[in-house]
Amino acid sequence: MKRLVLIRHAKSSWSDPELEDFDRPLNHRGRMAAPVAGAWLAEAGLTPDHVLLSPARRCVETWERMARQLDHPPAPRLEPELYMADPDTMLRILRNAPATAGTVLLIGHQPGLSSLARRLAGGEVPASCQRAFRKFPTAAVAVIAFDIADWAEADFGKGVFRSFVTPRDLV
Repeated sequence: MKRLVLIRHAKSSWSDPELEDFDRPLNHRGRMAAPVAGAWLAEAGLTPDHVLLSPARRCVETWERMARQLDHPPAPRLEPELYMADPDTMLRILRNAPATAGTVLLIGHQPGLSSLARRLAGGEVPASCQRAFRKFPTAAVAVIAFDIADWAEADFGKGVFRSFVTPRDLV
């Protein structure tokens, strides 16, 4: 059994209109929400074995703040193609995760994350998780399980939605 943790980056700042989208940092709310989500991961026993990040500054900062809440967090792997990626691109990157990784965490962007979650989820989706398809807010966390031995086997429709939480749920 493998687990995928999908996280939308925490809330970013728009205070400097001259900054490129890629370079936007977290705002105050984002700096507060990321460690809350990280603490939830730790409590839920979801410390990842492998971390995939969009290299956008807000994604990197989200992981840095989340990782402080985890015992022995792995070094992230920056994946340039995850910046504003579509579900097919994200799935291709996920399939290259090490087979030894039981839990993979991916931090990326909307609208790709909610589309990926929807396409991965096969069968029934718990009522508490269906809201991920309507709105996937910043710093939200979705957990999808797969009955596979290797991430190379991950595919659309093969996942089972297990959890979906937002920072508002956790405070």
